[in-house]
Amino acid sequence: MAEQKRDYYEVLGVDKNADEAAIKKAYRALAKKYHPDMNPGDAEAEKKFKEASEAYAVLSDPEKKRQYDQFGHAAFDGGAGGMGGFDFSGADFSDIFGDIFGDFFGGRTRSSARNNGPMKGANIRTSVRITFEEAVFGCEKEIDLTVKETCKTCNGSGAKPGTNPETCTKCGGKGQVVFTQQSFFGTVRNVQACPDCQGTGKVIKEKCPDCRGTGYIPMKKRYAVDIPAGIDNGQSKRMPGLGEPGTNGGPRGDVLVEVIVGRHPIFQRQDYNIFSTVPVSFAVAALGGEIMIDTVDGKVIYDVKAGTQTDTKVRLRGKGVPTLRNKEVRGDHYVTLVIQTPDKLSSEAKELLRQFDAASGDSLNAVKKNTEAKDNGSTKDNKDSGKKKKFWK
Repeated sequence: MAEQKRDYYEVLGVDKNADEAAIKKAYRALAKKYHPDMNPGDAEAEKKFKEASEAYAVLSDPEKKRQYDQFGHAAFDGGAGGMGGFDFSGADFSDIFGDIFGDFFGGRTRSSARNNGPMKGANIRTSVRITFEEAVFGCEKEIDLTVKETCKTCNGSGAKPGTNPETCTKCGGKGQVVFTQQSFFGTVRNVQACPDCQGTGKVIKEKCPDCRGTGYIPMKKRYAVDIPAGIDNGQSKRMPGLGEPGTNGGPRGDVLVEVIVGRHPIFQRQDYNIFSTVPVSFAVAALGGEIMIDTVDGKVIYDVKAGTQTDTKVRLRGKGVPTLRNKEVRGDHYVTLVIQTPDKLSSEAKELLRQFDAASGDSLNAVKKNTEAKDNGSTKDNKDSGKKKKFWK
């Protein structure tokens, strides 16, 4: 009696509503796990690989998937040829096995092919420290870097003067080698960078004594970096074309200069806004008056309204940080006003403050007056005992 087949969705471990990407991802994981080349002599792994491949061949094909969803395994009874009596002719495994064999045998065909073409050089990363004000208004800084420059002795060829690089005999100057691998599905063709010339197509027999065959000499250079107004801590300034040299005629990489902004004793920044705290005397807060506020543009005069309470926030429009896209557009400066309480008063000042308090509500004696009022209101005569009772709310 023939063994009953498992549900294809169960085989791949996906839901019936799974899309094409989910089906492919599930099959790729199973194919990589149970592929016979990775499990030589393991009959159980080979069986699971066949089962998963059959399920993928159906569920990855919209028409076959529709038939299977409607009729189940009966839709493919009597299928012509293929593994286990199933027809694989319409299934496309090329991209999946290209990935798998790339993992098995040292590189994918597509990535290997790119190794022989022009490639941009690597980026160089460095950092520079600036002040809070320099970040707000922009500045120019100098940085020292060690970069690779074309060797003047060999003009970048890497070969000893009087000699030239030779065509690689292994790849014939193509920079790629092709080899085949027998797999479960037959012969698989793989292409990768030539190991002798590293994909360049050229081999240097006699290397330049100065650059040792690299074609480049490390040199120290000083560059001026234009730091834009409005840049923030951790952001980078890109300097195109000053990084590592490219390969096979590719362009140089870039220099990325990370900005480290120092802390300010007064100001704090959030996005393009600035925040600070300013002390205000009790007299100015009560009566109103002018105060001086420090901003990145210098001191400005602000008119405090009478009766201002502590922690009142005021907004100075356009006194914040310029935006990177348009330095004419700036954020705002938010100031928190904190009322200062004097801690050292002369006898005369204390007396005047008592007089002021008496004239404006007598808060110094408020508790005493309240206590006396409660005493008077809650005490009554007790004729029998001659005692007074106090009742407090």
